[in-house]
Amino acid sequence: MILSRSGLPCAGHNHTQPYRALIFWDGSFVTSNVGTSATSPTALPRSRVAWRRPFEAWLDGIEAGWAIPLLLVIFVAVWMGFLTLAYVNADLHPDVLETWSVGRTFEWGNPKHPPLMGWIAYLWSQLFPLADWSFHLLAMINAALALWVVDLIARRYVRGDKRIIVLLLLMLVPAYHFHAQRFNANSVLLVLWPLAAYCFLRSYETPRSVRWAVAAGICAALAMLGKYYSVFLIGGFVVAAVLHPQRRAYFTSWAPWLSTVAGLLVLAPHLHWLVASDFAPFTYAETGHTGRGQWLAVQEASKFLLGIVAYFIAPAFAWLLMIRASLRRFGDDLRRMQAAPRLLLLVFAGTVVLPVVVGVALGADLPALWHLQGLFFVVVAVVIATSFAVDRFDTVNLAVVLLLLSVVTVAAAPFHSIYRNTEGYKEGRHFYRLAAEELTRQWHALAATPLPAVSGDDSLAFATAFYSPDHPFYGRPFRLQYAWSLPPQRKLDRGWAALCFRDDAPCMGWMQRLETEQTHFVRTEFTLTATLWGRPGTSATVVAMMALPRTTDAAPAAPGAQAPKDVSASRRREAPGP
Repeated sequence: MILSRSGLPCAGHNHTQPYRALIFWDGSFVTSNVGTSATSPTALPRSRVAWRRPFEAWLDGIEAGWAIPLLLVIFVAVWMGFLTLAYVNADLHPDVLETWSVGRTFEWGNPKHPPLMGWIAYLWSQLFPLADWSFHLLAMINAALALWVVDLIARRYVRGDKRIIVLLLLMLVPAYHFHAQRFNANSVLLVLWPLAAYCFLRSYETPRSVRWAVAAGICAALAMLGKYYSVFLIGGFVVAAVLHPQRRAYFTSWAPWLSTVAGLLVLAPHLHWLVASDFAPFTYAETGHTGRGQWLAVQEASKFLLGIVAYFIAPAFAWLLMIRASLRRFGDDLRRMQAAPRLLLLVFAGTVVLPVVVGVALGADLPALWHLQGLFFVVVAVVIATSFAVDRFDTVNLAVVLLLLSVVTVAAAPFHSIYRNTEGYKEGRHFYRLAAEELTRQWHALAATPLPAVSGDDSLAFATAFYSPDHPFYGRPFRLQYAWSLPPQRKLDRGWAALCFRDDAPCMGWMQRLETEQTHFVRTEFTLTATLWGRPGTSATVVAMMALPRTTDAAPAAPGAQAPKDVSASRRREAPGP
């Protein structure tokens, strides 16, 4: 049965087969493979296998509005369980700790990344405890919200089971769980890219709509405030708008110009900060990610493209298995692709080609994980482009496979903790909280005021700022984060501490340079040992250096702490460089 634009059935169709429908939905007429969803006037036959029936009932609830929220709640719960068990004796990743530290002082930028990730992390910590579990929760809610926004796009063009298929296929991509667990400049884009794409689609389809044009510009600007890599998303919008057959209607309207003005207004404070800071983030990007030579840049671009293809292997295999009986029709649908999926694929192509061209031109590195937030374009486009129904039997199978994979992943999480307890992490995540607490204990044994600032190894410094009860501020200006500069005397006079792993040669060399300064330091060493369920694991030695505040009377030295060193000019000696 085919429904006309008025919603009335057209003759000449076998009512026993799954059918397509043209339905007024979300402000426009969309196609729907009604035979795969609960919206069919005739109820779908239930499976005779008992364990499949709850899944079928769940799929029936998609258009009722509860099935997808339930899926996302379960998704968050499952991966919270995994993170809790897999990192039971490990602290937060340095990226997350840095993100929180960046956001502690509200600024319109910092010399490494745009400010949005820091704002979100710090505001989150004002609502939830400053604890590992709360930042794991932030990461997984961010991933779930990203999937919900993707569903906003999908539901404009399909209804029923195909909406859930889009999300299930995306859950086979590591972007939404393994990589999403670190809330940083990359993962914040998981929400912002589909949100900007949704608004752009609405604006492109209704170019006379002022609100969607403005929304598209605002969301694109927010993506830029998340990470400068989002310039390629904006470039993808431009490429798609120019190459799409409906470009005339779009470019002869006010929509692109309204989007541009709205985006620039949102970015204006950050642009002012960029000029005032002499474009410091661009200097960081230039020194940290460019200058690798043309041949190496070509290799990086090739790895980038191959990496993106690799991320699609699991969802592509699952999708082809689901439509195995309709592969020829699927090929025909791709050749006769309608406007919406074509626009999505054009945007995706632009976001892939543009960074490759720029990366090769600048000799830049180009990790494929930088593009994880853009993979949804292809999955949504492919699913909504199909004109035939996907058998619910296969949809249930996909959901069951994902559930089983999730159960196995959570069950394997403790073994990850056991392995890491003895092998450790290269960034030293087992020792962050322990080092922060020990440094704080030693500080309070010597000084009567809270520890105000901490520096040294970045991961240890960010961890001390987060885990220490004093929550000292990161003591090195972000513009000098990788310069190993010496702290000014006024900062030392207010009180300051630094931490280094003893086997970190650059950090230890920096400490030796500090000892040549004419000031008083207390230097201590302590060995930390990771434990898991009472079993000792890997160990590390941390060196701490403290400059006590000049106005504070020192208390008796902590047990095992060295007496303050008087490193005067007469004792100055050459120290190895960093």
